Amino acid sequence: MFFRQLEYLVTLAREKHFARAAAACHVSQPALSTAIRHLEEELGVTIVKRGRRFLGFTPEGERLLAWARHSLAALSGLRQEASAALHHLTGLLRAGTVPTAAAVMSLLTRACREAHPDLTHSIQSLSSLEILRRLEEYELDVGLMYLDDIDTEGFRVLPLYHERYMLLAPEDARKAYCAEVNWKDIAGLPLCLLTPNMQNRQIVNSAFRRAAVQPYVVVETDSMTALLAQVRHAGLHSIVPHSLLGLAVPPQGLAMVPLAPEFTRRIGLITTQQEPPAPLPAAIWAIAEGLDLQSRFEPAAPEEVWATP
Repeated sequence: MFFRQLEYLVTLAREKHFARAAAACHVSQPALSTAIRHLEEELGVTIVKRGRRFLGFTPEGERLLAWARHSLAALSGLRQEASAALHHLTGLLRAGTVPTAAAVMSLLTRACREAHPDLTHSIQSLSSLEILRRLEEYELDVGLMYLDDIDTEGFRVLPLYHERYMLLAPEDARKAYCAEVNWKDIAGLPLCLLTPNMQNRQIVNSAFRRAAVQPYVVVETDSMTALLAQVRHAGLHSIVPHSLLGLAVPPQGLAMVPLAPEFTRRIGLITTQQEPPAPLPAAIWAIAEGLDLQSRFEPAAPEEVWATP
């Protein structure tokens, strides 16, 4: 029962609402509230500020919350280790990925399923900073994210490939471009880009600043699916990672061409430093080390870059 109480506590911290936390834990609200009160009585401290609604945690509760997260993560690792001792891994592998690397995550998932068919996977599209936060709070096992321009000290990091950027255009515009275009040449094109809060957009903005030009942005979205649809159906252009070529961009109706000068950012796997490492993140880590993603994403010859209908 003690670990169930800790689970209720961590879920309440995430949901910040008693009813939603109870629903997430599949119990009634009175049952959740009573379990947390019993935990307070057992530990001899007040954990939750109470009123007509959830008001947050006491200072003592905040400190206990960190231990609760750590204890649940240790319990999960214990179960995973027991599973591994039976020669097959089971459980839920929780991964976070930046939106532009979501298609790449499918390569890791496939290889992981081939090696460990009894694993299930939860994949969330998140910013790099949100991935780090959720790793620290044991809400994720691994993240696939940008490694440059962000503080990853205290985390275990595995660089996988360098993301490069390409112009994505309607297929009928292919004759308007050479095998390679300059950032300055595309500044006047009507663009659909990711929203300014997303790291990919900040990288693209930085590339335009280096070229001393202002992009003409007519649509912003936080969805890669919506971005691709805007190029295909609205006649817009976009800037996308080269890893999408052959992974997420259907060939019909779209075309991609390299941008010069080349502008790159590292993408890699990240997890918390744990000794011993938990079996599930260790499993996908070993798989990622065996994938040569850099070679896979190398561009085709210029005459092969354009998609054909």
